[in-house]
Amino acid sequence: MSATIALQRCPRCGNENPADSFSCSFCGIRLKMESLENIFLFRRIEDPWISPLPWYMKIFYLFRDPAKSFWDINHKRSTSPGYIILFLNSLLWGLLGLAFVSHFRFNPASMAPYYALTFFLVFLIFGFLFNLIFYAILAWFFIKGANYAVGFSERLEVRFGEDKKLKEIEKESEMSPFSIYKGGTLLQKQEANKYKMLFCAFAPFLLINSIKILIVLVAFPTINVDTTKKGFSKDIFNSIFNSPVWAVLDIMDAITVAVWIPILMTIAIRELSNSSTYKVLISSLIIGILVAIFFYFLRPTLLGF
Repeated sequence: MSATIALQRCPRCGNENPADSFSCSFCGIRLKMESLENIFLFRRIEDPWISPLPWYMKIFYLFRDPAKSFWDINHKRSTSPGYIILFLNSLLWGLLGLAFVSHFRFNPASMAPYYALTFFLVFLIFGFLFNLIFYAILAWFFIKGANYAVGFSERLEVRFGEDKKLKEIEKESEMSPFSIYKGGTLLQKQEANKYKMLFCAFAPFLLINSIKILIVLVAFPTINVDTTKKGFSKDIFNSIFNSPVWAVLDIMDAITVAVWIPILMTIAIRELSNSSTYKVLISSLIIGILVAIFFYFLRPTLLGF
C-alpha cells in the first residue's frame, strides 16, 4: 500500500474516508450517487442506526426490502442470519424428503413412519452438506466477479485488514478535530464476516424450496412399494425421476440463481465493501447467469435426454 492514501471528508460528520468510498463509514451518508440507486431496490439507506433487527426480521426484510436488511446487517455483521438461512433451507430439504415419501404407498403400511423418518433425515443431512458447499462455492464465484469489478477483496483489506498505517489513519480520522458527528457507526471497526453476510443472499431459496415442497406434494405420481422385497425396484425411482415436474423445479432454481440471488448478492457486496452498485450488479448477473446455464439449464430434465 502506498504511503499516501487519497481521502475525502464527509460533509456531515467531518470524518475522512477513502476517496473511492460511496458512503461514509462513520455516519452512513452517501458520498457518491449512482442513477441505479434511485430505484427503491438498490437505494442506499442513510437513516440513523440504533440497534440490530431480530434475526427473523432481517430475513423478512431480505424479501420485502433487501436494501434495509443488508444495511442493518452491515452495522453488526456478527448477528447476520446467514447460517440460520443455511439451516432453515436444510430443514426444508428434509421436508422435501417427506413430500417425496408421501407418494410412496408402502406395503405393509406399518413401515410408512420408518421410511418417512429415514427420508427426512437423509434429505436433511444431504441438504445441509450440499447447500453448505453450494453456497460457499457460489459466494466464492460472486467474490471473484466483484474482485474484477470493484476490487472487492482489496477493499475489504483496506476496511478490515491489519495494515498498521491504515489503522493509524482510521484512528486519526476518528479523532479528527473537524468532526461534527461523534457516535457514528464506525462500520470499519468490525470484522468482515463476509461469508456470514453473503450467505444471506440465498434467502430466496427459503421461498423457492417451500414452493417446491407444495409442487412435489400435488404433482408427483403415487407409487406402490412392497417393503417385503429386498431393496427398491428401479421402476420406483424411474417413475419419480422421469416426471416432467423436474423441469419446473429446475427452472425455478435456475431463475433464482440467475436473477434473484445476484441482486441480493449485489446489495450485500456493495454494503460490505462500500463500492459501486452498478459495477457489482453487472458482475453478479454475469456470474449468476453462467451458473444457472451450466448447473440447471444443461440438465437432462430440460434438454430431454
